[in-house]
Amino acid sequence: MKKDKFLVLLQRFNSGETNSKEYKKLLNYYESFQTNDEWDESLGSKEELENRMLLRLQESLKAEEDKVISFKPFYSRTIFKITAAAAVVLLISIASLFKNETQKRDIPETLPAVAVQNISIGSDKATLTLEDGSVVALEKGKAYSKGNVSSNGEKLVYDAKSKSEKIANNILTIPRGGQFFVQLADSTKVWLNSESQLKYPVAFTDGQTRQVELIYGEAYFEVSPSTKHKGAKFNVKMQMQHVEVLGTEFNIKAYKDENTIYTTLVKGKVAIDNAKAKEFLMPNEQSVIRKDNTDILISKVDVDNVISWRKGLFVFKGMPLKEIAKVLSRWYDADIVFANPELGNVKFNGVLNKNQKLEEIVATIKNSNFINAYEIKDKTIIIK
Repeated sequence: MKKDKFLVLLQRFNSGETNSKEYKKLLNYYESFQTNDEWDESLGSKEELENRMLLRLQESLKAEEDKVISFKPFYSRTIFKITAAAAVVLLISIASLFKNETQKRDIPETLPAVAVQNISIGSDKATLTLEDGSVVALEKGKAYSKGNVSSNGEKLVYDAKSKSEKIANNILTIPRGGQFFVQLADSTKVWLNSESQLKYPVAFTDGQTRQVELIYGEAYFEVSPSTKHKGAKFNVKMQMQHVEVLGTEFNIKAYKDENTIYTTLVKGKVAIDNAKAKEFLMPNEQSVIRKDNTDILISKVDVDNVISWRKGLFVFKGMPLKEIAKVLSRWYDADIVFANPELGNVKFNGVLNKNQKLEEIVATIKNSNFINAYEIKDKTIIIK
């Protein structure tokens, strides 16, 4: 597709006149470029054009949201109107839409088909370890109920009326290729990402500190405020830090195979405390603690990007392919390796759909011309 034809198509898209064939053509063209070239100033403002395209994509996909999201959204910013069921594979930054214009080649309208049955898309699944050591498998189609806890196979809910008389803890473990939601006995909501583990009491006592432990992985917390629990604070214990909460929403990322712990505040206020210092986070701020250095570093971040996984998306901003590979490996329970280690340093901007097949995502990355080929063996993808 030539530049002038693309601009005509973009104009029709922005005015809502594109048909399904044109829409797919625009997506395929948009997906097939990388971010290495200078912006063509004749197109006008790069940022304005990028935002306009993204907004139109969001509006087009908004109608599908209720079909796939069972919980009420906890944020309403425009970017998260994109649905997890949408056909967005990898939205490469518009800054590089015309990277291959000089090559005068057409972009194929369909991605190469790869017949692979061994790599499945992630799903709701977890294992629940009870106080007595017994283990319960939780997954879609399997109901579970015992004492003050019940599950429909997609979420785990503890009875909020239950009060703690003795300490009894449960452990919820999310494997690679899984995710799960749990509502604790104080009505605090926790979304757990792939390869995560959370330890928590089955009930709480009003007025006493409510403490849970994120043993590893990533979790989004929507904490029931202390005003509903006789002033009881909420603490998240971890190996390298404690997070003290009064009632707020925040994300913690602390994987075993990563050297850094990230705590990102969406709203409210939290205190990050470790053996060396205590710092407070305000909304849109993120604390960083390296496992080999206990300093607490705080910076402003785009929280929408950080917590996009909760909405069925992975948003990458200038992230090396080797880091993207980690995220994809956890969700698809597959291994991604690089025949040439230098390929792992290539940086991408884009939005990945968690409901997209992994082989289609890799095929899209291949279309960017930064990798030559890929090979799939069982549950391992080799990037060449």
